[in-house]
Amino acid sequence: MDESAVMKRRITIRGIIEKDTVENIKKAFNRHIHFTLMRDRNVATPRDYYFALALTVKDQLIGRWIRTQQYYYDVDPKRVYYISMEFYMGKFLKNALICLNSLANYEEAMKQLNLDLNSLIEQEEEAGLGNGGLGRLAACFLDSMATVGIAGYGYGIRYNYGIFKQFIENGWQCESADEWLLYENPWEKQRPEHKVDVHFGGRVELIDERFQWVDTYKVIATPYDYPVSGFANNKVNTLRLWSAKAPHNFQMQFFNNGDYIRAVLDRNTAENISCVLYPNDAFFEGQELRLKQEYFLVAATLHDVIRRFKADIYGRSKKGKAMFFNLPKKVAIQLNDTHPALAIPELMRILVDEEYIDWDAAWSISCQTFAYTNHTLMSEALERWPVTIFESLLPRHLQLIYHINHLHLEKVAREYPNDPDRIRRMSVFEEYPYKKINMAYLCIVGSHAVNGVAHLHSELIKSSLFKDFYEMSPEKFQNKTNGISPRRWILQCNTALADALVDKISNQWVTNLSRLREIESFIYDQDFVRTIMSIKRENKRKLAQYIKDHYDKTINEDSLFDVQVKRIHEYKRQLLNCLHVITKYCRIKYEKQNVVPRTVIIGGKAAPGYKMAKLIIKFINNVSLVINNDPDIGDQLKVIFLENYCVSLAELVIPAAELSEQISTAGTEASGTGNMKFMANGALTIGTLDGANIEMAEEVGQENMFIFGHCVDEVNRIRESGYDPSEYYHGSNELKRALDLIKDGYFSPEDSSLFTDIFNNLFYSDEYLLLADFQSYMDAQDQVEQLYRRPEEWTRKAILNISACGRFSSDRTIREYSRDIWNAELSETLLRPNL
Repeated sequence: MDESAVMKRRITIRGIIEKDTVENIKKAFNRHIHFTLMRDRNVATPRDYYFALALTVKDQLIGRWIRTQQYYYDVDPKRVYYISMEFYMGKFLKNALICLNSLANYEEAMKQLNLDLNSLIEQEEEAGLGNGGLGRLAACFLDSMATVGIAGYGYGIRYNYGIFKQFIENGWQCESADEWLLYENPWEKQRPEHKVDVHFGGRVELIDERFQWVDTYKVIATPYDYPVSGFANNKVNTLRLWSAKAPHNFQMQFFNNGDYIRAVLDRNTAENISCVLYPNDAFFEGQELRLKQEYFLVAATLHDVIRRFKADIYGRSKKGKAMFFNLPKKVAIQLNDTHPALAIPELMRILVDEEYIDWDAAWSISCQTFAYTNHTLMSEALERWPVTIFESLLPRHLQLIYHINHLHLEKVAREYPNDPDRIRRMSVFEEYPYKKINMAYLCIVGSHAVNGVAHLHSELIKSSLFKDFYEMSPEKFQNKTNGISPRRWILQCNTALADALVDKISNQWVTNLSRLREIESFIYDQDFVRTIMSIKRENKRKLAQYIKDHYDKTINEDSLFDVQVKRIHEYKRQLLNCLHVITKYCRIKYEKQNVVPRTVIIGGKAAPGYKMAKLIIKFINNVSLVINNDPDIGDQLKVIFLENYCVSLAELVIPAAELSEQISTAGTEASGTGNMKFMANGALTIGTLDGANIEMAEEVGQENMFIFGHCVDEVNRIRESGYDPSEYYHGSNELKRALDLIKDGYFSPEDSSLFTDIFNNLFYSDEYLLLADFQSYMDAQDQVEQLYRRPEEWTRKAILNISACGRFSSDRTIREYSRDIWNAELSETLLRPNL
């Protein structure tokens, strides 16, 4: 069917929802209040109003959602499946209104109903199904796939409890469960007709010369679909999340013996698989439940992928075995980190055991279908699963991985004869201190493309982490620098800035962020500079009001807003930020220096089991307590720790930030995306040459950032030469004073030894070279202060940063994936008319 016929069919479909005029919005809203929620205005609660509004907006999405899927069925494009253990979507409602281009009409409709749209938006429970960057990147990618026109599907787990809610008691992080489904979710649609049986345990038998996985126990994977709208193109893709359910039948041997409780508890054990998101994103935890989650996700997803593949090519291609040779032409599967690595042996199991395709053909199909994104250089974060867990939980997959590795090592031996050490290094199995499976190696062996997420990161995985694999198969390795969605991270979170940009250069930047280069010509336009200054000041006022309302702390709105918000990890170096704060405090208190007033804002969660990270949070809060209550300091310096940092809070903080702290040790941060969000919202970056900071500096020029610290090569030389942090301690009076205050209990008068571990870590080991970079960091902070005293010059640099952020759009990233890895068609204009 040609494109015009497809368009005509779309237009003539019955049941299109009424256009969302103000009157129609009010009618639909009242209909949902009365007939869906069974309420009237006398008893309806704010949450009722939110649900009615969400359902009204969802009505507008559903027609587009159905038509998008019909279009895919008619045209049969190549489909892209993005498998991720995390999707940190944030709130849906405002994002949907922006994508529908309907925000103004809904605002007016609510006003006429004596309701406030923003207050209703605040009622939404945030779906915290991610730890941070990995899940937020996945969300931006889904947004971009829908916007640029890729037939894309996200697949993840519908955790009953997302990332924990953080609250602070006496300076310490405490955790409570994130019950985001407590009041249900208006955006999801359960699809029980597509439920999947996922098997575990059992054993492998050779029956009729074929291996069969028998005597397993099963868990039911039930899908829930969420709409992912493209921007103003009437296209709505799907995020499908799987929920674990027990089989409908009880364990009858227990039930019949009168052990009803045991029978019920066995059901709960099955459903635990999708109960909770693991909250650790930097250290591998080899727990059985986590492996169950990973296999549950990929087994259910691949069953769904193949079901859809068979349905879409029915009647258009050969049936039986032959159809699977078309799989790589019609299906691309992206593995977001190693968590979905089991998709590789699972697809081989399906092709070999269930579809009876011979191994070599099946392996060729599989490798052409999969691609793998690496997100970390840190060894402790790489997944290495003990073989013993596989033996009991996934015996057939262990067998398949052994065979994959056997053939892989045969190939290595042919390529590098007489090099047994290389064969050992490249084995998927590691032998010491116990036998385990290196999941990153499995991903590389079983994929046709491997990419890092920033230029430096991609070069480092080739030169160090996966050096042997790169030397053997250099054609597999690529770079795909991360990006962010301009819709959420400018248009949604910083409406005033978006309006100012539209006034100057039209709205085409929303789907082509590189158009922001056009505002460079306005950096000496006094009216535009004053407009940007005014927008930043208003965003600062909103954040200051939030801090006043939530923490009862008054901050100086004229101070420099210096922000570091991200997960709390030693390599992200929140402690280096604290050393600067303490030094600044000493300069004010003891040296009576005249400084630029500064409000240092730090936020982020520590994994519950990460003791040092939790101690760092306590330390930040104690430093805050001392500084904020010292009458000698006044409003010249304040320190604020933001509780429960999340997507919706980021949407408030990032537009208000003036200085963005991106200060990880060079060679540790894969890319970062927070750095890009701050840049797009007019903050200047103080940072190391790490991750995407390097490419940001290339785009905007180092003179418009504050670059400090040792680069990767210098870091390696320092470590190789035998790094002694005490030399830096004795070589800097300011550093020594700051560390001595920590050691002597100045910030912990209730327990002078409370922060001894922090001092000892820095003085004796300092794994992440905070002391080595301290002086350079202080010098860069002094440059920050000098520039901030010239507000118009600061703002011109902020405008240059906004103008240079086009490279960091997730739209650009997705186009590169599509072109270089997925070979997927773009159809962004086919549904553009407002049907």
